[in-house]
Order: sequence, then structure tokens, then C-alpha cells
Amino acid sequence: MIRNIVLDLGGVLFTLDREEALRRFSALGVPDVEKMLDPYLQSGYFLQVEDGRMTEPQFRAALSELSGRELSYDEIAHAYFGFLSKVDAYKFDFIEEELKDYRIFILSNTNPYVMDFCESDRFLPSGRTLSSFCVKKFASCEMGMVKPERRFFETMLREGDMIPEETLFLDDGPANVAMARELGIHAYQPQNGEDWRDKVRQLLRELN
Repeated sequence: MIRNIVLDLGGVLFTLDREEALRRFSALGVPDVEKMLDPYLQSGYFLQVEDGRMTEPQFRAALSELSGRELSYDEIAHAYFGFLSKVDAYKFDFIEEELKDYRIFILSNTNPYVMDFCESDRFLPSGRTLSSFCVKKFASCEMGMVKPERRFFETMLREGDMIPEETLFLDDGPANVAMARELGIHAYQPQNGEDWRDKVRQLLRELN
């Protein structure tokens, strides 16, 4: 019996556009950005802000030094939002209407810019925030760990009071799905931007 549904953000609730993000960061003068920005796990300064080793001001200062000019919060946020081709609002309607009997959690490798956006009234047309849809969100930049680290999943299970066999996880990252399954969590890997509603309905029928 499934009691918990855990959702990734990018690729699952957001449709991602890596090329637009690369274009925007390059336009800011950030060199070699294509080597640091990855759909599943970043590297360099981008990883350090996602795993909490760098604060937002420290990250902004580091990118400013790389680009040779002082970058503002809004400039970097705009570049990061290039990743977010769109927030799939209909999926939040699905969560609200058809998954209301399940405990919803978010598990995401993300950064302070995206988290600020998710908790603002700009996130959805309704004005609702990400937190209003879930029991708890586990954001890498706040937790100090990233997927597919085993301890990130173990922390989520412990703090969310979840039993792996009662949990369904959706993530577009192959390594993340593999780690979840290794821990006994039911998992599905949608393609970036996929409408996974019918697949979730099917899985819940099979697992319940």
C-alpha cells in the first residue's frame, strides 16, 4: 500500500531547458558554464551552491569574479530560470485533486534562487507555493547533500517517517531512480516534461 509520493522538481514538475540556461549564463560572461551545468548533478560552484557548501551571496560573488563584473541576484536568478521552460501547473492540480489522500514530499537537487521562486506568489497562477502542496520538501541546498547520495534518501525516509515499500518516487535522473530502488522504494523515471499522470494512476492501482 502506497502512503507516500515523493516528487523531483526539474524534469518532473518543471519542464527543463538546459540550453536556455547555458545561453543566459554565457550572456552574463560566466566561462565554461556548459561544463558545470548538468540536468541531474552540477559541478564546480554550481554544485557547491546546490549542496549547501556555498551560500547565495558567496555563489554570486564567485560568479561575479568569473565573469569579471558584479552580478546581481536578479541577473543570476534570471539565468537559472532559463532551466525552467515552464512550471507544469496541471500537475499541481493533479496532486491537489487526485493525490490528496497521499503524503506528498519533494526531493530535489536545487538552489536558493529556485527555492525562493517556489515559495513566492509567482510560482503558480493561483499564487500557491510549493510548500502548500507537500508535507515536507527536501532541497539539497538546505539539507547539505545531493542525490544520488544514499544518505540523502535515508534522511528523507527518516525525517519523513516513510517506509520504503509504502513510497513511490518520481525522478528523471537514472542514478536517482537506481538509488531509490536500491533502498526498496518504488520508483518511476519520467522523461523531461512528460505528462506522467496516467502512469502514476496505473502504478497506484498496481501497488495498492
